[in-house]
Amino acid sequence: MKTKAYGVALALTLIGCAGGPGPVDQRNSALTQGNVQLVVKVGSTTKADVLNSFGAPNITTRDASGEEVWSYQRAATVSQSSSSSEYWTILLAGQSRSAAGFSQTSRMMTLIVTFNAKDIVSDFRSRTSDF
Repeated sequence: MKTKAYGVALALTLIGCAGGPGPVDQRNSALTQGNVQLVVKVGSTTKADVLNSFGAPNITTRDASGEEVWSYQRAATVSQSSSSSEYWTILLAGQSRSAAGFSQTSRMMTLIVTFNAKDIVSDFRSRTSDF
């Protein structure tokens, strides 16, 4: 009975360790200019490669020549804050000073991939905008 229980536990552990394409939020965060340049190659990258790397596209259409076009658009907001303070005293005189700062930037990543009839990348364009 113990052997059967250990076998079931081992099987469940191995199933839990099996690698998959990863959660959607992790694949969405992989959509960066650098990853696009590494993953997407005209003439060799397949639809499955793009899907596994970047997840489902936001929009799928067909262009005038009938080729399938996938469009991705991801937005991110980066916030940064800083603060500093100092204190000094001479005899009975003192001073305290503090400063704080906050900045926030937004980034938009757009990727447009065109696939030929064999589901291979025939063209792609990407653009990153910071504001």
